[in-house]
Amino acid sequence: MSKTVINTPNAPAPIGPYSQAVFAGNLLYVSGQVPINPATNTIEATNAAEEAEQVMKNLQAVLSEAGLGFEHVVKTTIFLTDMALFTTVNEVYGKYFSGNYPARETVAVKGLPRNVNVEISVIALKP
Repeated sequence: MSKTVINTPNAPAPIGPYSQAVFAGNLLYVSGQVPINPATNTIEATNAAEEAEQVMKNLQAVLSEAGLGFEHVVKTTIFLTDMALFTTVNEVYGKYFSGNYPARETVAVKGLPRNVNVEISVIALKP
C-alpha cells in the first residue's frame, strides 16, 4: 500500500512531529486541526463558533490540497474542552456537510494544544 504525505501552506503548519495529512491507499487521514489562522500563525477566534469556523476552514484547505472535499469525508472526531460547546460547534460543523454526513464521535477532553476549545480530525475516501 502506498503512503503519501499531504501538506499545504493554506492550513497551519504542524506544531509537532506529524504531517497535516497522509494518504494510505485511497484513505486520507487528516490530523486534528485547531483554530490557528495559517496566514498569521495565531489564534484570532474569540469564541467557540469562531474557533469551529477556523478549524473547518483548515480542514477544507488540507482536503483541497489532496483533491478532496467534505463530501469525501467518511469519519470525523471532534474534541471539545467542554460539552457545553457541543451545540455551538455542531451548528458550524453542519454547514460544511450537505446531508452527506460522515460517521462521528465527539469527546470532551481536559485540554487541547494552545489552550483552544475545539479540535477536529477527519478521514476521507478518495473515489
